[in-house]
Amino acid sequence: MTIFHVVLFKFKDLVSPEEAKAACARMLALGPNCIHPTTQKPYVKVHGGGKDNSLEGKQLGMTHVFVFEFESDEDRAYYLQKDPAHMEFVSSVINLLDKLQAVDFTPGEF
Repeated sequence: MTIFHVVLFKFKDLVSPEEAKAACARMLALGPNCIHPTTQKPYVKVHGGGKDNSLEGKQLGMTHVFVFEFESDEDRAYYLQKDPAHMEFVSSVINLLDKLQAVDFTPGEF
């Protein structure tokens, strides 16, 4: 069962563009840096992410978006609750954010 994990950020106004760019690079690096505890291989597929450029004006203040994919509920739970690389990233970025939103979905489940 594939699960997509979509994360949206709004950086605080005082965060410099360089700081935001570095945080985004660390977010995208989670793919190869998150190692499964059993297989000892990367288990997070990163589809990409970056700064918003929508023309619709419906971002509700969010400025950056990232899309990740997990093969199972267990992988997603490990990532969110225990993965050391993810926990370190969260600690490094949480004080830079004004807003954080995450939405997950399984394709075809309505």
